[in-house]
Amino acid sequence: MIHFEKFTLPNGLRVIVHPDTSTPMAVLDVMYDVGARDEDPNKTGFAHLFEHLMFGGSIHIKDYDEPLQRAGGDNNAYTTNDLTNYYCQLPAENIETAFWLESDRMLSLAFNAKSLEVQRKVVCEEFKENYINKPYGDVWHKLRALAYQSHPYRWMTIGEKLQHIEEVTLPDVKAFFKKHYNPRNAVMVVAGNVKTEQIKILAEKWFGDIAPGPKYERNLPAEPMQEFPRFLEVKADVPLDAIYKCWHIEDRISDRYYRADLITEVLGGGGSSRLFQALVKEKKLFSNIDCYHLGSTDAGLLVIDGKLVKGVHIKDADDAINDELEKLKSNGITESELEKIKNRTESAMAFEDMSLANRAASLANYEMLGDANLINTELEKYRAVTAYDVLQECKQVFTNNNCSTLYYLSNN
Repeated sequence: MIHFEKFTLPNGLRVIVHPDTSTPMAVLDVMYDVGARDEDPNKTGFAHLFEHLMFGGSIHIKDYDEPLQRAGGDNNAYTTNDLTNYYCQLPAENIETAFWLESDRMLSLAFNAKSLEVQRKVVCEEFKENYINKPYGDVWHKLRALAYQSHPYRWMTIGEKLQHIEEVTLPDVKAFFKKHYNPRNAVMVVAGNVKTEQIKILAEKWFGDIAPGPKYERNLPAEPMQEFPRFLEVKADVPLDAIYKCWHIEDRISDRYYRADLITEVLGGGGSSRLFQALVKEKKLFSNIDCYHLGSTDAGLLVIDGKLVKGVHIKDADDAINDELEKLKSNGITESELEKIKNRTESAMAFEDMSLANRAASLANYEMLGDANLINTELEKYRAVTAYDVLQECKQVFTNNNCSTLYYLSNN
């Protein structure tokens, strides 16, 4: 059981405190309810660009790293299609330094043409290095655009086009900040060797006077049900042929999400998984194969991808994947197989919660999903899944009409 207390400031900032006296450290995690899905389709990549800009200093603090390092801490951030997260870890006795830094960043981020140009160049180079020039780098650009027709999950966090980052203006940046970076759109978690009353005082002192900002009403286009199979073939200068197949699954708080998550373990959970055993070890069609889902808040994707052994025809490999899925749809899984997967899932969740920073981020994320206490109750949702549930979910998800397939073929 992970204990926490929660309160909300008058300006709408939700604050969660998770005391842990076993450590001398503390983590301050600020999660903003904004990700790539909230971008204008003609101006993508903003949420990720913002993550970079947020490290450029605020009006009163020119350099974030220097005062934090003097306090014995470090910080980092990440952006997804659903959210943006900033966190500091430092000795608990210096926690006020983190409050000072994060409150000033929320209140008065320093925007100027120079900082925008510096971070624009950094992001553009990242785009080129990881998504244009890297082998298989554009896979998810192509696969998302194939699987999604309406929902903004159709572009990646880095952005749909390099051109969108190249053309961003200072007014664009300021408007995005004003719309999304405010107390009403954020959750702050303080975890570690702290006391709730102490955190209440610091939260009021450093964040209480920040204006709530406009209330952001998310109104995203729903993705219509896929009614026919989609297919794309690409040829590129890559070492091996690869196949990518994806199917739409339910959103993050649906009971069906937990069934789909367990299915990915059945098919792709390491060396004992069905796909690895059948298609790598026995039939030797793939050099590696995996199954996973994107973990997105809105309805996401379950994915199977693998690199083929040289000389194997990609259609044969595709047929072999479909054969394994048909077996699963026909026979389901045994109770013992399900129990083993549930135990593995429980172990993974427990291992993840060992890290103070992970606990803080999980509490923030669960609060964004609507209930911070999911950190304590979510395991029961996995335990409640039956073998029959898994069978029915396989039959619903793994249909031809729900499938998008990308053949990524080598020119060599």
